Amino acid sequence: MADKKIKVKLVKSTNGCKTGHVATVRGLGLRRLNHTVELVDTPEVRGMINRVSYLVRLES
Repeated sequence: MADKKIKVKLVKSTNGCKTGHVATVRGLGLRRLNHTVELVDTPEVRGMINRVSYLVRLES
């Protein structure tokens, strides 16, 4: 069975954000505005997304 994937898109700039939140965005693999990455849906990744939910958007 293949692992479930989710797409995450950076929709807001990290300028002025806490350094921990910037590091979380980088840890998700997001590099620039409107950049989309596909990640394995794990509790760890979900926690990172929840931490920076005001910066990212989940795509179908």
